[in-house]
Amino acid sequence: MGNCWGDHSEDFSRDSGRGKGEKPSGKSGRDRSGDDRRRHHRPELPKKVVGNRAEDGRGNGRKSEDRSWDRGGIKEEEEQQQQQALLPNLKMFTLAELRSATRNFRPDTVLGEGGFGRVFKGWVNETTLAPSKVGVGIPVAVKKSSPDSPQGLREWQAEVKFLGKYSHPNLVKLIGYCWEEKQFLLVYEYMSNRSLENHLFRRDVDPLDWETRLKVAIGAACGLAFLHNSEKSVIYRDFKASNILLDEEFNAKLSDFGLAKLGPADGDSHVSTRILGTYGYAAPEYVATGHLYINSDVYGFGVVLLELLSGLQAMDTSRPSKQHNLVEWVKPMLFDRRKIKKIVDPRLENRYPSKAAVQVAELILRCLEVDQRKRPSMENVLETLEHISKIKNTRGQSEQTTPQRSPLPQSPADHLHRHRSTPTHHAHGHRGGRDGSRPSKVKSM
Repeated sequence: MGNCWGDHSEDFSRDSGRGKGEKPSGKSGRDRSGDDRRRHHRPELPKKVVGNRAEDGRGNGRKSEDRSWDRGGIKEEEEQQQQQALLPNLKMFTLAELRSATRNFRPDTVLGEGGFGRVFKGWVNETTLAPSKVGVGIPVAVKKSSPDSPQGLREWQAEVKFLGKYSHPNLVKLIGYCWEEKQFLLVYEYMSNRSLENHLFRRDVDPLDWETRLKVAIGAACGLAFLHNSEKSVIYRDFKASNILLDEEFNAKLSDFGLAKLGPADGDSHVSTRILGTYGYAAPEYVATGHLYINSDVYGFGVVLLELLSGLQAMDTSRPSKQHNLVEWVKPMLFDRRKIKKIVDPRLENRYPSKAAVQVAELILRCLEVDQRKRPSMENVLETLEHISKIKNTRGQSEQTTPQRSPLPQSPADHLHRHRSTPTHHAHGHRGGRDGSRPSKVKSM
C-alpha cells in the first residue's frame, strides 16, 4: 500500500465538541506590555499548542471574533517566540511579507475563493521563505480570510491544529500562518493541477484517463486511512472533490481541514457535534442525528468514487429534479452489472477494463451502506483499490466488447450524462458552484 501511515507528530488535547455539540472557545484579555501600547487581538490556537496553562473556561459561547490569549505581561515579541517554538515546523509570516509575496493580493493572483476567503498565488524564497519576485523561488498558495467570514477564526484554528501536527504525502503541506490586523492567513504548498473537481467537471479541461482516476482515488484513500489510524483518530468530515488537490504528477492530497474533528475516545462509538458539511457528501446518519463516526468519512469517499466513475457531480440542480442527488439517482443502477457501462463517464471512450469498473461499482455500494457499521474501513478500501488498479485491458487500448447501446427514452440511465455542470475555476479546496457561489452546506441542527 506504500507509505500510508506517515509520521505522527506531537500529541495534542481533544477539543470539547463531544456530547451536546461544539462550543466556540476563547479567552479575552489586554496586552499589558506597556501603558501606551494598543490592544492586540490574538486568536486561540489549539489546546496544548498555546502552552501548558489550563483553560479557565472564560469566553465559552462567545463569538469567535472576541480577542483571546490573556498572556498577562508577556511582551508581544516574547509571545511570538513562544508560539513559534510550539509550532517549529511552521513559519509565522507577517502581513507585510505576504502582501509582498502576492503583490499586495492583486486580483490576477487569485487562485480560488470560498467561505473562508480568497486564495492567492505568491512566491517565496525556497530556503528562507522570504517573499520573492514572481517566478523566483517557489510558488505558494496564500489563503486569506474575508472580513465578514463567520467561520474564519474557527477554520483557521482547525487548519493550524491538524496540518501543523500531522505530516503525510497525501495531506497538503501547511508552510506557515499569520494573524494581523484582524486577518487570518494560511500559507500552503502550491498544487499546480488544482482540485479534482476542476478536472472532473470542467468542459475546458482534458478528461482524466482511467489510470489517473484510480491513482487519485488511491492517494485520497491513503490520506484518509492515515487520519483514521493516527494515535488520536481524525474524522475529516468534509471529503469531496474540491478538497482533493493534485500536484504536477496528479498525486492527490487532502486539503481544507476547517471541519476536521478528533474521533471518539474512552470507548465511545461516535462524536456528537453540530451538523456541518456539504449536501450530497455527508453521511445519512450524521445528517439525521449529528452523530459523527469514523465511517462517516467512508460514505463521503464512496460519493467521490462515484463521481470519478461517472464524471457527474454529487449535487447538480441543473439536472431534472429527481436527478439532483447523484447517489439517490444512480445507486440503484450499481446493483445491475449490465447498467454499469451506462454509468461510466463517456469521456473515457471505453478505454478502461470492464471488470475493473464493475469492481469499483461494488466498492462504491459498500461505502454507501446506510448502516455505517457495514461500511469497510479505509484500509480495506485502499487494499481493494490497489487490487483494482492491477486489472488491465486485455483487448488493447479500447474495449468494445459491448455493442453501442440503443436509446431507451424511458430509462433514467439514458439521461445520465446529458446534464453536466461546469463549475467555476477554483483551487486549494475552495468551494464553488456553477454560478460561482458555494454549494449548499448542511445546516446546523
